[in-house]
Amino acid sequence: MRRAALATAILGVAASVCAATQAGARAPLAFDPHVFNHSATVDNNWLPLKPGMRLVYTGSSSDGKKRLDFIVTDLVKVVGGVRNVVVWDRDYTDGELVEAELAFFAQDDAGNVWHTGEYPEEYENGKFVGAPAWVVGIKGARAGIEMKAQPQVGTPSYRQGFAPPPVSWTDRAQVTHSGEKVCTAVRCFGHVLVTREFNSEEPDAYQLKYYAPGVGNIRVGWGGSKNTDKEAVSLVELSHLDRTSLASVRRAALALERHAYARSKDVYGRTEPAH
Repeated sequence: MRRAALATAILGVAASVCAATQAGARAPLAFDPHVFNHSATVDNNWLPLKPGMRLVYTGSSSDGKKRLDFIVTDLVKVVGGVRNVVVWDRDYTDGELVEAELAFFAQDDAGNVWHTGEYPEEYENGKFVGAPAWVVGIKGARAGIEMKAQPQVGTPSYRQGFAPPPVSWTDRAQVTHSGEKVCTAVRCFGHVLVTREFNSEEPDAYQLKYYAPGVGNIRVGWGGSKNTDKEAVSLVELSHLDRTSLASVRRAALALERHAYARSKDVYGRTEPAH
């Protein structure tokens, strides 16, 4: 009787621990500047953002041939009360620059990577047409999770950031697969994590993003019957810039920031300069 009672008690404790673990995995994360003590050091295994990292992707979309150039600068920008890594991102279609962007990411003490804002400049035929910037804490914008510290299949979707109209940034993500093998022009990667990204403005349209441990995003796919972009790109270059090249990137990113202060005075103009 005592053995049966003990076994029942152990099972009860195990069930309670399991329920608590699941509850913790499903608990919503809140952006709290007090838990970002080393926020500009982003070493999340699924999304490491080390200054000098360069990832280049090629592929296609409904608009034409795509090339994305993603570089982690050595700049730091304080937004939302925390120090952020600054990423300089350029998007080309058929060889023409269609968007240049500064994006900001910070890692909390638990290892979650937060997206705290961005300044995207959009171009048509080489001419500037708009810059729908959003930054946490300004005009109702809120930070979101770009990558969890311990992403798990089966957990609820999570907000990747929020900005009200006219920007209307409502992106969410959810982990759909893990342990995948994905081959790119760079090499084949194992233990790949797959997330599905979507937003309320584009129902029945989503992106699939593939993350390799220690590297980050290695492929982007698409899905949904109403997906009009149909962007699919894959990693073709993975490198680390030398000091001279990184200094050149810094100058280019700071030049884009000067544009941001001139063109987005009501949003970007309310932030501290990157340094």
